[in-house]
Amino acid sequence: MDETKSHNELLPHLFRQEYAKMTAVLCRHFGLKHIEIAEDIASETFLKASENWAINGIPENPTAWLYAVAKNKTKDYFKHISVFETQIKEAIKPNEIETEKDFEFSSQNISDSQLAIIFAVCNPSNSTESQICLALQILCGFSVEEIANAFLTKPETIKKRLQRARTNLRNDNFKIKTLGETEIKSRLNTVLKTLYLLFNEGYFSKTNHQLIRKELCSEAVRLTLILTENNYTNIPQTNALLSLMCFQSSRLEARTNDKGEAILFDEQDKSLWDKTLIEKGNYYLVNACNGIEISKYHLEAGIAYWHTTPTDQNKWQHILQLYNQLVLIEYSPITALNRTFAFAKVYGHNQAVSEAEKLKLTGNNYYHELLGYLYADTDIDKAISHYEQAIGLIKSKTEKQTLTKEIERLKEKNSR
Repeated sequence: MDETKSHNELLPHLFRQEYAKMTAVLCRHFGLKHIEIAEDIASETFLKASENWAINGIPENPTAWLYAVAKNKTKDYFKHISVFETQIKEAIKPNEIETEKDFEFSSQNISDSQLAIIFAVCNPSNSTESQICLALQILCGFSVEEIANAFLTKPETIKKRLQRARTNLRNDNFKIKTLGETEIKSRLNTVLKTLYLLFNEGYFSKTNHQLIRKELCSEAVRLTLILTENNYTNIPQTNALLSLMCFQSSRLEARTNDKGEAILFDEQDKSLWDKTLIEKGNYYLVNACNGIEISKYHLEAGIAYWHTTPTDQNKWQHILQLYNQLVLIEYSPITALNRTFAFAKVYGHNQAVSEAEKLKLTGNNYYHELLGYLYADTDIDKAISHYEQAIGLIKSKTEKQTLTKEIERLKEKNSR
């Protein structure tokens, strides 16, 4: 492989995978109030990698190289006493940063730092939405555009939300090391929601013209798994969320073809489903039932469970019942549309059309995609019209291609 092309392909992958971990460890080291210092060191590390690898080639262990450079840059930072004295010291009180100058990017330290920082970022001094935005940016390395997609809002709104959140954290003078059992438990719901959004951004991606971003799904699973290994955070809700992620992840390989185009559920090659992940989903779903509370994660995990059970004749009745409960716990347009799809499976497309049209989500592309699907066998002109309206509302090039192919299929069918 061409060396230049190789390092240009590897660095974005490593940035996505390691930047957030690096920032978490450095942020824990410096203290959350000075998170910008941690982010600067991490960014400079990747910049140096870009320059160095272009000339000298990719090192034998690229990840270890990055962490070694980051560690040296951190040491250099402390050695520059004059810079520290003139620009930083006045802004930092002695007890706000750790006193030790040495630390390791060990797996345990990375894991502990990520767990610590996600709870630190989910600070009540910010609104819940701001906490999630900040966690997605700092812990998960999301861009402003990706966060805006996850919240179905404008990038400018997210930028302002992030600025206010960072200012509040600085003014609140929050310290990562003061977290105790009470604080962890009080912030856990926000942490779970953040990881849920992270997984969904990977599973239903709307950025970079990709329908699926497996690395985000894997990161969400990894972070949620960390929560199940901590006594304070290993609760039924956490297990339900991890169960949901495992069930959904089991079908990732079957959801797109080799061109990255979406494959509808009914047309997926079920031999591609990952049975190991399905078994893990079952395991965590059983663990999630060790309590009396039924959360949205329990219901969604239950729906995902039935999706991976293709032989049960009544599975769509079970799925519809779970969606009926889910819309009562936490209504969202997507949940309502998914419920209508399950309704169609139980009662047929004609009755489902009436259910869908009651929602009146005319500005939502998924609304038109669902109606296009429901009309496809009875009124091709209406089906095409709704697919065309959906195309007008979506940004993803891949999604547009998928719907365009469906329109061409319907037109060919109509001309016979």
